[in-house]
Amino acid sequence: MNTPIVVPAAFAATMATRPATIGPSGGSWLRGLPRLVSDLADHWSLEFDEEPRYLDSAVLVPCLHEGEPATMKVTWPHVDARFEHLALRQWDGRGAVRLFAADPGRWVLLLERLDDDRTLASLPILDACEALGNLFRRLDVAPVARVDDLPTESMRWATASKAGSPFVPRRMTQQAASMLRDLGSESGKDLVHTELHFDNVVAAERESWLAINPVPMNGEWEFAVAPALWSRWQESLEAPNLRAHLRTRLAVICSAAGLDEDRAREWSFVRLVLRALAETENSAPDQEALSRYVAVAKAMQD
Repeated sequence: MNTPIVVPAAFAATMATRPATIGPSGGSWLRGLPRLVSDLADHWSLEFDEEPRYLDSAVLVPCLHEGEPATMKVTWPHVDARFEHLALRQWDGRGAVRLFAADPGRWVLLLERLDDDRTLASLPILDACEALGNLFRRLDVAPVARVDDLPTESMRWATASKAGSPFVPRRMTQQAASMLRDLGSESGKDLVHTELHFDNVVAAERESWLAINPVPMNGEWEFAVAPALWSRWQESLEAPNLRAHLRTRLAVICSAAGLDEDRAREWSFVRLVLRALAETENSAPDQEALSRYVAVAKAMQD
């Protein structure tokens, strides 16, 4: 019989601050977590074999599924996780963690077991960028119905960019609004992992690297380069020339993935501006993050 999970105080404190959005509040979800884990373990005939790991908005419960190592991922309902199961089904283990089973209504996935401690963050930055670009090719598949559409989202983002913020340079927000109208209208139709930064790529045995934690969108892979630019920020700060360093990251990823470098640069600029605008909407904006997004956006401008 499986032992009920015991939620750490730090995770409980974090979840208590999460308001209800598209599901229960963090506190309410947390109160039902032990029962939820127990019910799904019984339903899928799972046996826990290691201690759970607590992430920002989810719990990973290592288990055995039909005698094989697996992980039950239980996620607090939030917008970014809505379509994770649909993307993983479409990739079917090709370049991404394999999905064994899903209960979308309860936001629970049964995944293959991976070593999350070995990510692309462990490689030298340009080697990591090349590996990331190669993974883009592996993940290049047809779009999926119900997943958000980049052209549609671009219209909404253009409105937000035009409205701007006193904390983000107006010339940037106006430029982003103008670019979004063109970029969005011409966007492709691929299933894209929009948060494919270095910590979301894990080493594996059956493939060199596998993507995890997808935030999918139907669009184009040029849109997906930006997270690799705002990640591993300390290394960017230590580079002799910030602009040259970030442009080199972009070039290596695009070369490996076979992407249009100019279009990837334009999408990256837009995403950095949108990221900065989103940060200003927080009740307590992270000034370091805000400065970083603006700096990377500047590096993407001509």
